[in-house]
Amino acid sequence: MKFKKIIPIVFSVLFLMSFGIPKSLEKRVDKEVKDVFEISTYNFENVKVSQEINSKLPSRITEENFFQIKSKGTILGYVYLDNAPSKTAQFDYLVIFDKDLKIARTKVLVYREEYGGEIGSRRWLSQFTGKTNKDSLDDIAAISGATISVRSMKNAMNDILRSVEILHNKKII
Repeated sequence: MKFKKIIPIVFSVLFLMSFGIPKSLEKRVDKEVKDVFEISTYNFENVKVSQEINSKLPSRITEENFFQIKSKGTILGYVYLDNAPSKTAQFDYLVIFDKDLKIARTKVLVYREEYGGEIGSRRWLSQFTGKTNKDSLDDIAAISGATISVRSMKNAMNDILRSVEILHNKKII
């Protein structure tokens, strides 16, 4: 009985490790994917983007930061990992898209500044949920003391939303 519960966890972790997600972020990414899609087992498939197309994308897409999420052969969505600048450092973030390319969840995985960490709050990040390339992010609330990080996150979200739309139009995803 215990063995059946361990297999999906081991399988998920091995899949995450095989695609280059940093070990320090594996558990956080796994938890978010399982929570968003309410599943226990899934796998990632690399999304391959040619250099030519990648050079035209606002966000950098690699085989190590953008994946298709599948469960039992069905596409559930996509996951994107990247970092963005804060005042003096960078923060790591995650974006999970549903199969319709709407943002299902955003998460700040690692924030390295003393101030501005409020951008990691689930309440603030929930403003991105449901957004697509067709939506404006002008209505995203500001946070006092986190102006640079807020602006950086909004820019990063705009870039990945446009990039996903381009990949979709080119039938890559």
